[in-house]
Amino acid sequence: MCPIFIEPQNQTGDSEFFLLGLSDDPELQPLLFGLFLSMYLVIMLGNLLMILAVISDSHLHTPMYFFLSNLSLTDISFSTTTVPKMLVNLQTHSKSITYAGCLTQVTFFSLFGCLDSLLLAVLAYDRLVAICQPLHYLVIMSPRLCAIFGGVPLSGILFSYYRIVSSILRIPSSGSKYKAFSTCGSHLSVVCLFYGTGLGVYLSSAVSSSPRKDAVASVMYTVITPMLNPFIYSLRNRDIKSALWRMVQRIG
Repeated sequence: MCPIFIEPQNQTGDSEFFLLGLSDDPELQPLLFGLFLSMYLVIMLGNLLMILAVISDSHLHTPMYFFLSNLSLTDISFSTTTVPKMLVNLQTHSKSITYAGCLTQVTFFSLFGCLDSLLLAVLAYDRLVAICQPLHYLVIMSPRLCAIFGGVPLSGILFSYYRIVSSILRIPSSGSKYKAFSTCGSHLSVVCLFYGTGLGVYLSSAVSSSPRKDAVASVMYTVITPMLNPFIYSLRNRDIKSALWRMVQRIG
């Protein structure tokens, strides 16, 4: 994966880079190929099902599910910028990538990474409005806001959850507090997974100089997170599970 695994000292006269990869053991290459192919197929299937469920069910045509479907589309694009190239390299036992290919990969990797971060911020704001101002939810989360929303993603997430926690702490009933916190559980899990693995990559690079450890940490960030996101949301969400079941029944 070009953005993470480059060995710049091996650049050739043909403007190519050589990628570090996860292992130099030839016997491990088929195992790694099968593992990452399976994970990529899970990413595609899980996120496509999430998108189809939202599109096909009119009950899910709300701001939250609109953003969730866009998050799934971004996760598919995010992993597609790196995983297919890695699979090709594992299959052909090649570690080279052209300068133009590397530049293209880095550009789209950065773009979809930023979009992921932005959508997580928007979802945090969506939960803020749903908990703190539920009666005005449909007015505040208007289609116009859902289309031209911007800002600094991480700051938006932190501000939203500061307001959410402050509001929940003022609720007298412990049952109501639990219900309010549970509505944020899926989003908070995805935020921790996305930023936690990303932060882990940079911290491991600062503490340890091992390229192999950096490569493994980067796999968590670019493959594991997009693969788990649809399961985190679907397994904790009755609306999504109901929409998927109705879709399966229509197909059957």
